[in-house]
Amino acid sequence: MKKQTFALYFGNRGFFPESLIGSAREEMIEAVTKAGYDYIIPDANLTRYGAVETKREGQIYAKWLKEHEGQYDGVILSLPNFGDENGAIAALENCGVPILIQAYPDEIGKMDFEHRRDSYCGKFSVCDVFHQYGLPFTVLEPHVVHPLSEDFAGNLRDFAAICRVVNGMKKFTIGVIGARTTKFKTVRYDEITLQKYGITVDSYDLSELFYRVERYSDDDEKVVARRKYLEGYTDFSRVPDNKMNTLAKVSIVIDDFIADYQLDAIALRCWEEMQTVLGIAPCVLLSELNDRGIVASCEIDLCSAINMYSMQLASGKPTACLDWNNNYGDDKNKVILFHCGSTAQSLMEGQGFVTDHKMFAKGCPGCGWGSNEGRIAAFPMTFSNCKTEDGKLTFYVDEGRFTGEKIEEEFFGCGGVAEIDNLQPKLINMAKAGFRHHTTIGVGHMARVLKEAFSYLGYDVMDV
Repeated sequence: MKKQTFALYFGNRGFFPESLIGSAREEMIEAVTKAGYDYIIPDANLTRYGAVETKREGQIYAKWLKEHEGQYDGVILSLPNFGDENGAIAALENCGVPILIQAYPDEIGKMDFEHRRDSYCGKFSVCDVFHQYGLPFTVLEPHVVHPLSEDFAGNLRDFAAICRVVNGMKKFTIGVIGARTTKFKTVRYDEITLQKYGITVDSYDLSELFYRVERYSDDDEKVVARRKYLEGYTDFSRVPDNKMNTLAKVSIVIDDFIADYQLDAIALRCWEEMQTVLGIAPCVLLSELNDRGIVASCEIDLCSAINMYSMQLASGKPTACLDWNNNYGDDKNKVILFHCGSTAQSLMEGQGFVTDHKMFAKGCPGCGWGSNEGRIAAFPMTFSNCKTEDGKLTFYVDEGRFTGEKIEEEFFGCGGVAEIDNLQPKLINMAKAGFRHHTTIGVGHMARVLKEAFSYLGYDVMDV
């Protein structure tokens, strides 16, 4: 996989010591490479001191960036001294990628005229002018930070995640396989609003999926190989032979849809036709897709797929679509988050086991094989969802943790106890704002990263 790459920019203002720029170029290169990223940097002779001060120097830098378009994921704007905002805006106004503004700290004992940086102050000037021009940028704590510090290493990790989300979501395609689940008006969405944000929705009828499944025989080498692969993913030992073959065929066909139509994520109509026509539940197949790095939501919840995609880009780990399902005793800050069996195996505390989906088995025993049951592991998590309304795409983003507390064995599907501070007022705010009964979860605390990325993308974010 290609390393994320940052274009490096160094600001200057002639009143301040330009001698600090040379060491800053070396230190920033060391910081970026040590963190595992790549970089591009203009030749030190392209402008005075290898930095940008004047509008003309900014234009030279902008031309250099244009010549390297597509080679960098973000720009790191470093201020070894105060820096000049006129050169900065001329250089970066049209860069088209996230910008991290880093300012050097002054050192006690080096506050004489030959060493004093005043970057603390200069950072405000650059930020102010970027704001005036409507150019989005990223600033992270602490306000001033040395590139070779642990604080800046953390800033780099966050900025890299922001870049992955922004660049991954500027333009992507979600495949909707099947019509909206008829009984769930809660998952409705506006395609035209989504297109305004670069999100293309392509829809396919379930009949095409069924037709493709029927074309595969049980002894087809692709079916045999996929069956073997799935059996290594989780515990299929209870699944009847004919149902196992059907699950393998559906898995192949979904992969074919993704490849044929170049889809970045999918939302699947998973009931009731899957049960009445094919006699299976595709939950475990969605679980496997998410573990493989392909975002897949159930119940045609396309908005949840958008959130899952954002969190997967941010964390590099699988995500899940879950129901706000049950209280956990009398603890007002705890909730059981659950879904039938589509949770990625890697998010579970142990190996799952595939069952006949109990909800479908109630009316049609044997027609719901495919629910991967188990329990969600303990880990810090981010939860988020979005909606389309009045031409806007609006998100909430917050954090909590899965506790790993016991849920009785008779509780079917895959669930976990989540603890969220001030949960009750947050639930009221989400309900009043018209958010759905699903939420999506990702591994780790990444609310800051997502909110920052969403600001570049023009999404609305509601504070729950």
